[in-house]
Amino acid sequence: GYQFAGLEYGAECYCGNRISSSRTRDEDCNLDCKGEKGTPCGGVGRLSIYKVEELLLGQRRYRNVRYRGCFERPKNTTAAFLVHSIQPNLTSQSCVETCTIKELPLAVLRRPDCFCGYVSLLFTLHQPAEEPRCAHANTTSPTADSADLDYYQVYQTPVHDSRCTERRFLPEKSDTLVALSSFPGAGNTWVRHLIELATGYYTGSFYFDGTLYNKGFKGEKDYWKSGRTICVKTHESGRREIEMYDSAILLIRNPYRCLMAEFNRKCAGHLGHALDQHWKSNEWPEFVSSYASWWASHVLDWLKFGRRVLVVHYEDLQAALFPNLCTITSFLNVSATEERLLCAVGNQDGHFKRPPGARHQGFDPFTPEMKRLINGYVRTVDRALRDGNYTGLPREYLPR
Repeated sequence: GYQFAGLEYGAECYCGNRISSSRTRDEDCNLDCKGEKGTPCGGVGRLSIYKVEELLLGQRRYRNVRYRGCFERPKNTTAAFLVHSIQPNLTSQSCVETCTIKELPLAVLRRPDCFCGYVSLLFTLHQPAEEPRCAHANTTSPTADSADLDYYQVYQTPVHDSRCTERRFLPEKSDTLVALSSFPGAGNTWVRHLIELATGYYTGSFYFDGTLYNKGFKGEKDYWKSGRTICVKTHESGRREIEMYDSAILLIRNPYRCLMAEFNRKCAGHLGHALDQHWKSNEWPEFVSSYASWWASHVLDWLKFGRRVLVVHYEDLQAALFPNLCTITSFLNVSATEERLLCAVGNQDGHFKRPPGARHQGFDPFTPEMKRLINGYVRTVDRALRDGNYTGLPREYLPR
């Protein structure tokens, strides 16, 4: 959906809607495309720029567009939105395209009006309305119930909200070391992404993952005890490893989801999916046999040996991100502005949301024997949480 494509180093592709630098000599773009010999793909610090074919408004198809829901019109649309256009033949696609070209992350529509802007204090998206209210928002019907005129459909465009993307290390080294602890596959990278957007500070890691570093997690390369990061990712458990931290955010996710996510990561990386041959091999039951007990022992150890622990359920974050993100930033003793928190919610997916696989949504690789094993661990962890005066595990952790 961008207007320009820029090719560099023979193998890198960039997209955008503006060209901010000056033109240089054609001979500086002297590297062939690695997949198409004889075609220039930029050079060292040089881009071969192509203009994308123009299409009529509404004909482009964008990836990474997400429907946010039906919402009541803000009291002052002029103040709440930066762009307003009237489109007699309005569709959701044409409004998304308008806002994408304007490089704004929200497309808000109700025929014939298309608004573009940001999530803000004037338009928080905290309280979605019932979908029937927006039934006429983007249809071609000239009539609509008068009661529905104050309700708009909202789409997230492919444009990232730039208000919370700037991050840095802590200005002064912290005396306290905070862990962001989870079992593998529980969404640790996603929560790091949210924390960095909400606080403006880098998160660290007990490990070093070059892929994460290259995706913008600059704290990944920093020594984990440096005190320069807001919290430190770890999958470790055991008394010695836990007592090295002064406090911890303990992230817990449904073990069925965790095990599948981690098996996908082991077989196909951060964004890939395991193949049929992986699920049908002996590797999968062996993986469940060893990792299911680790899921339980990880939580139990942090509850037992952690000095100051905030328990966060992955599913609660998904269901009500804003209030839970407020709780996390408060635990980290960071004063995050509401605007920055709203920006984080708007940019919640980040680079590491695994795209849907080819399998149907109800895919279940767990045998009855595996379920009996995992359910036993779920009950044990649930009891331990309640005994420690924490909220028990969500009911969905047990398959019904």
